[in-house]
Amino acid sequence: MFNTNTITRFQQLETPFYYYHLDVLRQTLEACRTASSKYGFHVHYAMKANFNPKVLDIIREYGFGADCVSGNEVKAAIAHNFGKENVVFAGVGKSDKEINLALDEDIFCFNAESVQELIVINDLAKAKNKIAKIAIRINPNVDAHTHHFITTGLDENKFGINTWQLPEVAEALRNCPNLQFLGIHFHIGSQITDMEVYKNLCTRINEIQDWFEDRGFTIKVLNTGGGLGIDYQNPDTNSISDFESYFKVFKQFLNVKPGQEVHFELGRALVGQSASLISRVLYVKNGQKKNFLVLDAGMTELIRPMLYQAYHLIENLSRKSESPEVGKSESEESQISNLVSQIYKYDVVGPICESTDCFQKDVDLPESFRGDLIAVRTAGAYGEVMASGYNLRDRVGSVYSEE
Repeated sequence: MFNTNTITRFQQLETPFYYYHLDVLRQTLEACRTASSKYGFHVHYAMKANFNPKVLDIIREYGFGADCVSGNEVKAAIAHNFGKENVVFAGVGKSDKEINLALDEDIFCFNAESVQELIVINDLAKAKNKIAKIAIRINPNVDAHTHHFITTGLDENKFGINTWQLPEVAEALRNCPNLQFLGIHFHIGSQITDMEVYKNLCTRINEIQDWFEDRGFTIKVLNTGGGLGIDYQNPDTNSISDFESYFKVFKQFLNVKPGQEVHFELGRALVGQSASLISRVLYVKNGQKKNFLVLDAGMTELIRPMLYQAYHLIENLSRKSESPEVGKSESEESQISNLVSQIYKYDVVGPICESTDCFQKDVDLPESFRGDLIAVRTAGAYGEVMASGYNLRDRVGSVYSEE
C-alpha cells in the first residue's frame, strides 16, 4: 500500500492522520456488490464503522443502503443521498427525538429492540398520523466465537429481544395499529471469520420465522445483520474479505420464501482495510527490560487496542525495505528508502496521560528513531469515528490517496 512516493508525501505532512487508500475501498465495495447481487441480496452499510464524508460518498455510488444507529447517522445517510427508502434505524436506545426524526423522513424500517420500544414508536407514529415500518431484532442465542466485548447475539447481551419474549412481541404488534410489521432482524457480533457461525444463524432464523408465520404474521424482510471479519494480520495479501463464501452460506442455508427480501448490514468488512493511522515517533525510550516508541498518536486517535485489546499490524515506514524502482539507480533509491536494520522489540505507546495508552507490546520493528513514520494498519473501521478530544487534543485529520 505504501510505495516510495507515498512515504515521501507523508514526510511532508503533519501527523497524526488517517490515510485512506480509495482504490482498496472501491475494490472491496465492488467485490461485495458482485457477490451479493448474484443472489439478489440487499446490503446496507453500517455507518457506525466509518462516517468520513468522502468514504460515505463513495459507498453510496455502489448502491448500498445505510444502517444507522443514531438520529445523526440517519441525517448523514440522507444528506449523502443514500435515499430514505434505503435507510434502516437500529439501536437499543433510540430517543423520542431520534424516532420522530426518522418518522418525519419516512425511512425504510426501524429495527426495534424491545417490547417497550414498539409501544413508544407506535405512540409517536400515531401522534403524527403515520405508520412506522418495523422489524424485530431478536437474539438467536448463537455464539459468534469472537471477543466478548463485540458479541451481541446472546441472551446475556443488552441488544435485541430474547426468544422467550416473542409471545409478548406478537401481542404488542397486534395491539399497535400504527406499526407495520416487515420482518425479523439479527446481529450476533463482529469480526466473525468462521462461516459455520453463519450457518448456525441461518438455522435459528428459519426456526424463528416459522414461529411468526405459524401465528399469522407475514415476513417480508429477513435481516441477517453483518459482522463479517477482516484479516488484521495480513492487510496487503488479504485486503478483501471472502464475500463469496459469506453470501453463499445464506443462499444455501437460509429458507427464503417467495416474495421475501434478504438484507445485510456490513461495516467493518467494507471499510476496515481502506485506511491506516499514520503517526510519527516523538521519542525512543530504551530501558533494561523494555524499549518504548512514543508516538504522536494515541488512544484519542485509535482506541480499539486500548478498549478491547484489538490487534493492528504496526509498520515503520521510514525503515521499510523496498525493491528499487524501475529506472532508478541503487544510490538514488537509497536516498529515498532506508534499508531495514536490526530488529528490536518495542512497546508502541501514545502520548496520552493514561497507562492503557498502548497500541501493542513487544512489537518487532527495525531500530527506530525520532521522526520515523509509523503506520497502524487496518484502521478504516471504528478508527476515525471513535476519535476524541481527550486531553484537549486536536482532532485527527484525513488524507486521501487521490489527492
